[in-house]
Amino acid sequence: MPAEPTRPTLEEFAARPLLPGDYYTTPEGYLVFTAQYHQRRGYCCRNGCRHCPWNFRPPGPPSA
Repeated sequence: MPAEPTRPTLEEFAARPLLPGDYYTTPEGYLVFTAQYHQRRGYCCRNGCRHCPWNFRPPGPPSA
């Protein structure tokens, strides 16, 4: 398994503006990041994002 890239500092992250196609807003008003944004960011946050290009899915509840 390849090593995960080093995460940027807050200053480095803030210096990257959002680009067209990085997100969309749902009818309910939620901001949703696209796979384009996640790929530019360069690592998986392991939060189970809707458009995760790494296909990470957090484990579900334990089955009884």
